[in-house]
Amino acid sequence: MQKILVTGAAGFIGYHLSKRLLESGREVVGLDNLNDYYDPQLKSDRLAQLMEYSGFVHSPLDMADREAMPVLFRENNFDAVVNLAAQAGVRYSLINPHSYVDTNLVGFVNILEGCRHTGVKHLVYASSSSVYGANTNMPFSVHNNVDHPVSLYAASKKANELMAHTYSHLFGLASTGLRFFTVYGPWGRPDMALFLFTRAILEDRPIDVFNNGNMERDFTYIDDIVEGVFRIIDRVPEPDPSWSGDDPDPATSYCPWRIYNIGNNKKEKLMRYIEVLEQCLGRKARKNFLPLQDGDVPATYANVDDLVRDIDFKPSTSIEEGIRNFVDWYREYYRVQP
Repeated sequence: MQKILVTGAAGFIGYHLSKRLLESGREVVGLDNLNDYYDPQLKSDRLAQLMEYSGFVHSPLDMADREAMPVLFRENNFDAVVNLAAQAGVRYSLINPHSYVDTNLVGFVNILEGCRHTGVKHLVYASSSSVYGANTNMPFSVHNNVDHPVSLYAASKKANELMAHTYSHLFGLASTGLRFFTVYGPWGRPDMALFLFTRAILEDRPIDVFNNGNMERDFTYIDDIVEGVFRIIDRVPEPDPSWSGDDPDPATSYCPWRIYNIGNNKKEKLMRYIEVLEQCLGRKARKNFLPLQDGDVPATYANVDDLVRDIDFKPSTSIEEGIRNFVDWYREYYRVQP
């Protein structure tokens, strides 16, 4: 896969993946409209680094633009598409639900149509651990049913998996959905817990700790996410000959469609996560304990057996290493003295 469209290329994961692809000699067209869901300067700074590579071209389109997206696909002969652009965030979906429809549903249809009509060999797209919703059987397996989402964000990601399956069935479009588990690391999103906690602690403000601290997350370091995606791009799924409609496997299909978890395969208590951050910052956090928020879940934990079997990779970065790397980046980027 030599020429690749990466949507959300100026985003957290999109930036890191684009950089990895460029360093491997691939051509990358990075689609990103640099919207203001969070600080556009952070996106611009990520993009500026990507623009230093000769193999990178930035497309400022909105993927929900029904007229412009087909032109982008026709003018480029993409071997693969990695869709990382999305309206993210569980809590924001309670405030602005329409933005999730515009980007995660309308935009994704435009991606599917572009792939269908221009012979894209493989569509890889970001799903989310949020799709497990009300499931409590852990670790979460891709072979489990996920029909009980608890947020519109989660429902939109499950919808992406179903939409991709339809195009795999109707048009033979090879597609792979990747359920990411609580990604963190340098250049992360400012609306995510690690970023919010770090900023608040350094500014001597209390941090909001939901579910009274009784939260567990499968925190997954950005480099592990990128390694998984990078390997999946060149692994084009094939129909599963053992799939049966009498006992349908939710992770595979009779058509070229697959689902994988990418997580650290380890539950970490939120309070331990905060403790490691305090150690890295050399400061104690003042904690504002709050109840579980609507749309949130108390725990996530990924089964990654299929990922290990198919691409011989298992995320393994410890939170001690990952948080330290984030804090080092944060201090440098924002010029914060130790």
